[in-house]
Amino acid sequence: MPAAAPSALASAPALLAAPLPADRLDSLARLTDGLDRDSLWWLSGYAAGLARSGLTPTPIAAALAPEAAPEARSGERLTVVYGSQTGNAKRLAEQLAAQAEAAGLGVRLLRADAYPTRELKNERLLYLVVSTQGDGDPSDDARGLIEFIAGKRAPQLKGVHYAVLGLGDSSYPQFCAIGARLDARLAELGATRAFARGDADLDIETVSGPWLQQALVQAREALKPAAAHLATVTPLRPIAPAAPAHHRDAPFAAELIGNRRLIARASSARGAVVADKDIRHIELSLEDSGLHYQPGDALGLWPRNPPALVQAVLETLQLDGDAAVAHAGQSLPLRQWLSEKRELTKLARPFVASHAAHARSDDLNRLLAPDQSAALAQLLAGTQVIDLLQRFDGAWSAEELVAALRPLTPRLYSIASSQKAVGEEAHLTVAHVEYINELGTRWGAASHQLASTEEGERLPVFIEHNERFRLPADGSRDIVMIGPGTGVAPFRGFVQDRVADGASGRNWLLFGNPHFRTDFLYQTEWQAALKSGQLHRLDLAFSRDQAHKVYVQHRLREHGRELYDWLQNGAHLYVCGDATRMAKDVHAALLAAIAEHGGRGAEAAEEYLNDLQQQGRYARDVY
Repeated sequence: MPAAAPSALASAPALLAAPLPADRLDSLARLTDGLDRDSLWWLSGYAAGLARSGLTPTPIAAALAPEAAPEARSGERLTVVYGSQTGNAKRLAEQLAAQAEAAGLGVRLLRADAYPTRELKNERLLYLVVSTQGDGDPSDDARGLIEFIAGKRAPQLKGVHYAVLGLGDSSYPQFCAIGARLDARLAELGATRAFARGDADLDIETVSGPWLQQALVQAREALKPAAAHLATVTPLRPIAPAAPAHHRDAPFAAELIGNRRLIARASSARGAVVADKDIRHIELSLEDSGLHYQPGDALGLWPRNPPALVQAVLETLQLDGDAAVAHAGQSLPLRQWLSEKRELTKLARPFVASHAAHARSDDLNRLLAPDQSAALAQLLAGTQVIDLLQRFDGAWSAEELVAALRPLTPRLYSIASSQKAVGEEAHLTVAHVEYINELGTRWGAASHQLASTEEGERLPVFIEHNERFRLPADGSRDIVMIGPGTGVAPFRGFVQDRVADGASGRNWLLFGNPHFRTDFLYQTEWQAALKSGQLHRLDLAFSRDQAHKVYVQHRLREHGRELYDWLQNGAHLYVCGDATRMAKDVHAALLAAIAEHGGRGAEAAEEYLNDLQQQGRYARDVY
């Protein structure tokens, strides 16, 4: 173990000198390296229990053996397991667990990759909150559990009662596919469905609210309140700190203090200035907010729809923007509903179905047929609400429109800075969505808001923590960062943080974009970091600067030998960017490199990468 680890441990808890010799600090560094917050809290509870009892420490594996726990305890307890990519499933699972605890029920809350699968057959009541990513993929933290339950090693589950809440996006054909597969498989294994599965779209609360309420009612009926003696057990989760003043439902009004283009303007063959992309570097002040983040976290923004888009909807449907509309116990002018409360830039299947009825369109109804899923997916991906309204005439009342549109949801952006370097600021790397089709100009809601906001104006923001996308606790560990396009954002924060900490581990960045001359995001920063030794290796893939396209996955294959050596020597691997193609192609390239240079077959290479993920050494932030 490198000598840097003990000094880092010794300096971290500055409140109290560690009463441990150097070799014990060394062992402690190895034990805690790569653990997430929940695991570290569990470990602290285990150590606190030993200190309180005065017992001689026993091996943790022995202490955790199934027979060590009272047999009756699992029967008195609700288990809530979540698989979350962007934090929504985690937030709902935490809400459910807190409500169950407040009701006096014994409850444990676990992330899917921390769930001990050997205990599955002994559960009495199990709730699972799982998200579906892209076209039918599980969240990274749920992959192992899903594979176990789907596989031959899964036990029979007679006596287990369960319920599933699936989260997804109906813009994708495989909407909530993971929740549906999990629900069906548990029933196939003999478990009893406590109540019907919920499938929540991006307007999550519409489905999650009733589901959580029913889940709590069922848990109260099925389980006894937590026995008094359980209250003396050292908790495996910390006592919840005071809620921050600003969060998702109470955002902070952050002042925009920087807004500049990162993409250079390119000249066409005729000399005219052309801007194919508009990538912005955004800086926001968090001063006086009390908000704190770590590299890997995201900044959430509650967006407003572009005024021109709102006006186009009103004019197309010939509706009065000042008319008051009452919905779900709230009355607002229609223009305010469309500006602040309803989704206009993302089209969903339910709205297509509603508009097909209003427009009496056979063409739209045909797209909704089961055998037209690919064509519908293409429509949802490339069409906004206004496009549908303008292409297919249909009469809507203001009340019908507000009820049919999905609620506007926050957008999450990977934070491109470290607070150790920038203080009370958060930096973002934002691709401004703006394009012209045959009907007019179209924008993305949040990206256009950010790009068009002037310095000094304020925006409603919050922090979304991402515990699975963290730098290694041991600063001597090497890291490999794969981030094409705006996926490079968190790695700017990673490098800033490592420099501020004086981390001795090497930093390797793989970045790609179409053109070197116009699309090299943060070019001068990376080159300066490389020259100063803050960045140890930089591999670039500019796909359209040569006759054949070159992407980051090609660079991974080219440098597979070096990549495998880094991994064998303990490096942590990170991927950020598009989930639909890039992340899958990169995953395949990683498997190929491991198989070729590790002398492994395809199955063994997959197992190797899964092990890295379980150790917290392969983390992805994909969207």
